[in-house]
Amino acid sequence: MPLNHSILLDNRPQGQASVDNFKLVSAETPALLEGQVLVQHHFLSLDPYMRGRMNDSKSYAVPQALGEVMIGGTAGEVVDSRHPKFKPGDPVVGMGGWQNYSVVDGNVPGMLRRVDTTHVPLSHYLGAVGMPGVTAWYGLVKIMAPQTGQTVTVSAASGAVGSSFGALAKARGCRVVGIAGGQEKCDYVVNTLGLDACVDYKAHSDYLSLSKALRHACPDGIDGHFENVGGMVLDAVMLRTNAFARLAVCGMIAGYNGAPMPMANPALILVNRLKLEGFIVSEHMEVWPEALSELAHLVGSGQLRPRESVAHGLACAPEAFLGLLQGKNFGKQLVKLV
Repeated sequence: MPLNHSILLDNRPQGQASVDNFKLVSAETPALLEGQVLVQHHFLSLDPYMRGRMNDSKSYAVPQALGEVMIGGTAGEVVDSRHPKFKPGDPVVGMGGWQNYSVVDGNVPGMLRRVDTTHVPLSHYLGAVGMPGVTAWYGLVKIMAPQTGQTVTVSAASGAVGSSFGALAKARGCRVVGIAGGQEKCDYVVNTLGLDACVDYKAHSDYLSLSKALRHACPDGIDGHFENVGGMVLDAVMLRTNAFARLAVCGMIAGYNGAPMPMANPALILVNRLKLEGFIVSEHMEVWPEALSELAHLVGSGQLRPRESVAHGLACAPEAFLGLLQGKNFGKQLVKLV
């Protein structure tokens, strides 16, 4: 059996995460038992939620265990199988974690899924046609439910979730305004993703300044907002919301280091009769087939052109992950393992 390299969570961060929180180890992959599948990972997904799991604090999910392989989505190929539903060569996606190989119980529903790479590249099943894309779909369709012509905004607009949200909202006839960090990302959001405008939050020192820029980009106000960041960005958006605006909250990356994030104007929730709903996409598996079908069509037809940042080799995963938390990535952050 092949030698497997894995990255474990060695210790918990005190404030900002660092490479010292991780440990690289090696071991032979175990022999397969009946019903098991051996998968070689071609790509590892790096996502902001992983930072929250590193903390030993109350959250929507159990913390990442110390001394265990870091959690993470993977896309790869079956190399050996003792399960009738999977055969060597099958392209698959799952939650194999930060390692080169995983042994998966093929009988557990949802643990491993075959995918069609005819029109959608394998890596996109970790981004636009995977968990990030479905996250965008759920926030837009199930929480905002915008009408044609309404204005919606999205933070981290150039990222995996944000770019998917933009394509989905444009397909529904919305005016879509992105918020991103840096002129290069904003240019990509407008010129490649096709959003109507993009505001560079890094050009503003406080939420009032950012909110003025949003007023210019959203002259009719904001009817729906998809939040990935929190903090100053959310405060700025709330000042521009229309009555009965809907806010879908899937990420608070500004607070992942544990510092509190007070809200500047919570009275706006009442004044504007806002609907503000947080959600975890893995709790809504019933929508995944419909969402993935639409997302695959958008990618296959060229209406959604996802961008990827790719680090090479498992050993690079910690540095790439820390860069993601600092906004250094451009689009979906992946690690290529083969």
